[in-house]
Amino acid sequence: MTEMRTFDLGPQARIVARIAAAVPDSALADRTPCPAYTVGDLLGHLTGLAVAFRDAARKDLGPTTDTDPGSAVPALPAHWREELPAVLGELAEAWTDPAAWTGMTRAGGVDLPGDIAGAVAADELVVHGWDLARATGQDYAPDPAALTASHAFLLAAAEEDDRGGGIFGPVVPVPDDAPLLDRAVGLSGRDPGWKPPTSP
Repeated sequence: MTEMRTFDLGPQARIVARIAAAVPDSALADRTPCPAYTVGDLLGHLTGLAVAFRDAARKDLGPTTDTDPGSAVPALPAHWREELPAVLGELAEAWTDPAAWTGMTRAGGVDLPGDIAGAVAADELVVHGWDLARATGQDYAPDPAALTASHAFLLAAAEEDDRGGGIFGPVVPVPDDAPLLDRAVGLSGRDPGWKPPTSP
């Protein structure tokens, strides 16, 4: 991976928090672009990853940074409407410390350089923000700095994978002149044209 530059994760964290706040309770069982996740599962995943990458930034390594996020379907906390924006804010604050971007840390049970962990955090927020917005019919415009970092991370990961795969699944081909968000979504293994299934 090429070295990533530091940037502010706050704007993207606030965008995700705003999208989550607009999710009605009636949508929690709805499908998302993540085949294994409902909207409620995705909100649970966002809550867990915010805690994990907050602790990764702080170099506070332990159960929150050691757990493979794919080991189980995430549970939605009972008080997620309060907890999710709180931990997203904590994540953003933790990454304002220049030390977060240096040395080694851990997330999802994987040891990685701090600057790469910051890029992964941005990627998670950008891609899952798109997932949540698309699943719930909301407009979505990610923070440009976070989107640029997400795309660079996903592109490097795809280029390093001899099978042409992506971090989240096989890359979905997207035209080179497509918007950067569509290209990042395709690199993440998602179809940028995904829409919620219609009810029969």
